[in-house]
Amino acid sequence: MVQALDDLNLTIDAPGFIAIMGSSGSGKSTLLHLVAGLDQPDTGDIIVDEHQLCSMSQRQLTRFRRDHVGIVFQQFNLIPTLTAKQNIELPAVIARKPRLWITQRSEQLLADMALSDRASHRPDALSGGEQQRVAIARALLFSPRVLLADEPTGNLDSNASEKLWALLAQLAKSDAMTIIMVTHEPAAVVHCDKAFVMSDGRVVGNFDVNGMDLNHVASRYQQFVRSTTA
Repeated sequence: MVQALDDLNLTIDAPGFIAIMGSSGSGKSTLLHLVAGLDQPDTGDIIVDEHQLCSMSQRQLTRFRRDHVGIVFQQFNLIPTLTAKQNIELPAVIARKPRLWITQRSEQLLADMALSDRASHRPDALSGGEQQRVAIARALLFSPRVLLADEPTGNLDSNASEKLWALLAQLAKSDAMTIIMVTHEPAAVVHCDKAFVMSDGRVVGNFDVNGMDLNHVASRYQQFVRSTTA
């Protein structure tokens, strides 16, 4: 039996751009899946935006994710036969939202993501950075208060990654949104407001990031990691 998380206690009580740092196998992606209601813990409670996830049925969890939480993965998960606009609109079409609302909302998101001129392009005609921005737009379709991003730049080059991190930081500030990003990259954390460090299924520390440069972030991260192995 593998214990992915061990006596973990984490509270995020204000909007902002939050990083969950840790090496592979530290439990950070498992934590994100629990917050999204994609997995259930063996014991304990998970409360997201005043919703008690552990008491919800699968149908309630599906509705919760649709209405309150946006999720962005490392893989873009776009449907290859649909255009960028259609990929963004798909969850609203499935939810049977009014056509006018769907069109207006998708066009606004395309503009916000600087993708208006790419609306009719299918994924294979988009760059990696553009595909991930489409995925983010889709995740923002229902204006969630929480956006979860699991290694969102894992398939992007350094330039596209920097642009995406800056975009997420801007969204957190302009929309008063809580964005929780799983990452092992100090370069990503530089754009965040706060970082939590995980090791062996536990949160072993946290620090405020504002004003830190790349070397400072990397040093703080290593301090917490070393303290767990000392």
